Amino acid sequence: MLLYVTLGTNDLARSQRFCDAALAALGYERRVTEADEIGYAAADDRRCRLWVTKPYDGKPATFGNGTTIAIEAPSRAAVDAFYKAGLANGGTDEGSPGLRPFHPDFYAAFVRDPDGNKLAAVCEKPE
Repeated sequence: MLLYVTLGTNDLARSQRFCDAALAALGYERRVTEADEIGYAAADDRRCRLWVTKPYDGKPATFGNGTTIAIEAPSRAAVDAFYKAGLANGGTDEGSPGLRPFHPDFYAAFVRDPDGNKLAAVCEKPE
C-alpha cells in the first residue's frame, strides 16, 4: 500500500547514525547518501522505502503528534536489537520490547529518533 515514507530531520548526520544502527538491526541498509537526504531499503528491495531528509521548505523539521512509522521485523530478537541500537544512538524510549494487546503475536518496541519521530519495530510471528 505505501510506496515510501519520509521523515524530516534537522541534523542529517545525527539521523544517519541513528538510522544506520537501528534499521540495520531489522535488515535494512542505507542505499542513498546525498547532502540533504538518505534512503533505506530492505536487502531484497530495489527501492528505498524510508527516506530521511531536511524539509524541502527550509523550515525546521517537526514530528507529528499521533504519528508512528511501524517497520516490519523478521524476529522478536530483531525488535530487541532495534530498540537497543536506537537508544544507544540518540533515540529515546517510547515503549520497551514486548507483546502488545493488538493480537496475541504483536511483539513491538517503540523509540523516538533524535528529531522526535516515533518509530516502531514489529514482529507478528509467534515465537
